[in-house]
Amino acid sequence: MKPVSEFLHEVAITAIVVKDGKYLITRRAPAKKRWPGKWTVPGGKLEVSDYSNLPKDTEGCWYNIVERVVRREVREEVGLEIKNIDYVTSLTTIDKEGIPVFIISCVADWASGEVVLQEDEADDYAWVSTEESKQYELIGGIEEEFRMVDERRAGRKSEWKKSSGSSL
Repeated sequence: MKPVSEFLHEVAITAIVVKDGKYLITRRAPAKKRWPGKWTVPGGKLEVSDYSNLPKDTEGCWYNIVERVVRREVREEVGLEIKNIDYVTSLTTIDKEGIPVFIISCVADWASGEVVLQEDEADDYAWVSTEESKQYELIGGIEEEFRMVDERRAGRKSEWKKSSGSSL
């Protein structure tokens, strides 16, 4: 394993897509480097091209990059358009090669489209409630994120808390 960098991180952004009170989950393709065959939510890496070719919003900065990336990733991975993107939580992990990964988890409402999977990303999908998600082999922490979204939808804010049996 490579030594962990103290400064450089891969940045990924995920979306818990909500439609008719259910959450979209996808099963990661068997060839995926990280968590093959596990169920998760759509998302992916921040790329420099997500902003560098666009005009800056102020003299030195681009705004709404998280929203731009998560819209692109959801469109690419599952063919859906989303709206009302909001922050849920963040997490970090260090992959098998020693690369630190910073992940921003968002929630968004389905806006339009039918699920069309990008084959190299996922091989199955389901729309589930938090309770129904327990029937799937989710990447650790996803069920807790669903619970956070459930709380928000009920008008209560909560932070991520590990439930029994959760692991990445």
